[in-house]
Amino acid sequence: MYLTPQHILLAGATGLTGEHLLDRLLNEPTVARVLAPSRRPLADHPHLDNPVGELLALLPQLSGAIDTAFCCLGSTIKQAGSQEAFRAVDHDLVLAFAKRARELGARHLLVISALGADAHSAVFYNRVKGEMEQALKAQGWPQLTIVRPSLLLGARQEFRLGERLVAPFMRWLPGKYRGIEATVLARALWRLALEEDRGTRVIESHQLRRLGR
Repeated sequence: MYLTPQHILLAGATGLTGEHLLDRLLNEPTVARVLAPSRRPLADHPHLDNPVGELLALLPQLSGAIDTAFCCLGSTIKQAGSQEAFRAVDHDLVLAFAKRARELGARHLLVISALGADAHSAVFYNRVKGEMEQALKAQGWPQLTIVRPSLLLGARQEFRLGERLVAPFMRWLPGKYRGIEATVLARALWRLALEEDRGTRVIESHQLRRLGR
């Protein structure tokens, strides 16, 4: 079965994947409204509602019924500044966003996690992502889609030396380990949003590449 998302809440619209997804959403003729809170103003569009400020502070102020929510939030430990700050964004803020989306009526949440997410991992990054996934499942979403991309490829606004160095090699790795273009991930997210498949599903990176072709 298929549904057509019309009223959408998007977190992370200024990020690498979020900006491509926002562009796609605003160009879909069936989408009536995209509510996209962000730290800095986005380009005006007749179907865009863009509250500006810190997301955590904006969440209680968001209003209007929505049917679908996309969470493209994500940082790195280096970018966040500490493990605690990283967890505050990639775990706590994601959960707060999801809770508010549910309160506004969303029945389908699509969230970007990461390759290797595992709540029992010895790697802090992977463990936080896995704990985030577990906590979202406990929220009882009618439909929850968790995507686990490999390294995201594309031109970021901020410079990440490590990603810049390994990106050429990530294009040639096999299966789910191969890097994925942010534009491809954005297309895959939209196609997954069109599918009505109750319950929770986890989509790995090689599946995302096929969906986003």
